[in-house]
Amino acid sequence: MNPPFPERIRTEDLGRVHFIGMGGTGMSAVADLLVSRGLDVSGSDMKHNAALDVLEGKGARVFVPQDAANIEGAQTVVVSTAIKESNPELAAARSAGLRVIHRSDALASAMADSKTIAVAGTHGKTTTSSMIAVMLDGLGARPSFAVGSTVAALGTNAALGATGPESWFVAEADESDGSFVKYNPSVAVVTNVEPDHLDFYGSPEAVTAAFDRFVQTMTDDGVLVACEDDAGSRALTEVQRAENRPVVTYGTAEGADVRITDISGEGTRSTARVDWDFRTGSTALAGTCDLELSVPGQHNLRNAAAALCCALIGGFDAADAARALTAFTGSARRFEFKGERRGVRVYDDYAHHPTEVAAALEAARTASGGHNVYAVFQPHLFSRTREFAAEFAEALSLADRAYVVDIFPAREEPIEGVTSRLITESGHTEVRYASSSGEAAGRVASAASEGDIVMTIGAGDVTTFGDKILDELSEGGPATARDES
Repeated sequence: MNPPFPERIRTEDLGRVHFIGMGGTGMSAVADLLVSRGLDVSGSDMKHNAALDVLEGKGARVFVPQDAANIEGAQTVVVSTAIKESNPELAAARSAGLRVIHRSDALASAMADSKTIAVAGTHGKTTTSSMIAVMLDGLGARPSFAVGSTVAALGTNAALGATGPESWFVAEADESDGSFVKYNPSVAVVTNVEPDHLDFYGSPEAVTAAFDRFVQTMTDDGVLVACEDDAGSRALTEVQRAENRPVVTYGTAEGADVRITDISGEGTRSTARVDWDFRTGSTALAGTCDLELSVPGQHNLRNAAAALCCALIGGFDAADAARALTAFTGSARRFEFKGERRGVRVYDDYAHHPTEVAAALEAARTASGGHNVYAVFQPHLFSRTREFAAEFAEALSLADRAYVVDIFPAREEPIEGVTSRLITESGHTEVRYASSSGEAAGRVASAASEGDIVMTIGAGDVTTFGDKILDELSEGGPATARDES
């Protein structure tokens, strides 16, 4: 996907739209936006889930299971990269000569004429885009948004807000398949650039080139917001500045335009001071404010600083923006509290890259208040495990004890010689293999005591392991999660 890029399809030209795999997080978000815009939407999946129920309640037609007959009457068919050409509905759409577009094209259409803030990065993009949406909502901007998980403060992962040239649309820009080059953002946020998705890109250099293309798609007056603490995003800023394009950097580094200092944290809260001094166009901006977040970790303070950059660029009051950010209490599968038994708290996190795993465990260490931190990690993809086994082991060693279960294959076939033992045999005694979720849950439950924290970590079905751990911790009866006070 190289520039120049095709024109966006106008929403009114899509006609009746059918989503193949509409129950997925990304697909359901875009379907929700098109339903909200008044389009006739249908979709299918292999089984029912909560996202499909919500869409059906809003007027979308839902088909389970998938069948070629489901596309009857559709004029546009939307697919994700996960949909194979052998899918019966896609095959029927191809045979009928229907317009078939990628989810990213449908999302670009849904953005209409709004000013877009597109958030990209190897990690942190879901939380950062969610924070920006919560902040803009708190500022009364009525943003539209589409992000990668349900935002607790907003109760959804997608919503249509105000429309028109002065409105804001916040989009999580997923780099995994290269499709994030289609959004023409007014503000492009890059949280970090590290090697990942090498099964698609093939090399770290190709990942960097994709982020270069993403930044090139900004509008003529677009601004790049990039993390000064990350080498990959710093490299992007150097290219942009050499071309005299507007750049605003954030982070803890001395050279950041928006700098985070005086960091502290207690429990699941974190605080910092933020100072800024930069220029956008003819406007000079300088000031200071305090950040008080309801989520832990230095990485979240960085994410909040990125959101504050967007507020400053958008002409909002910084103090008001900082206050609005306190309403962000997290999003699904991002340090998500699952429950407590015998004084042991269990959290779940989507982290599936070594840097993400380290950030999640550092946040857990802060929240634990000096007690032990236990982790159950499920590697995601054979190719990622092969590339980063040693780095995963080092990140997991931040826990007092980590158990690694078998690899979640997702879309991949097994690779000979690649197992979870590549991680557990990397030389860190705290990191050990568990042959099943039950074994991992039992070992953690037998070791944990009051005040300790347990983290389930990974992008696969490890999210279900928390209930098993809570059951093991329980002295009898099924586990029930409660809101953390």
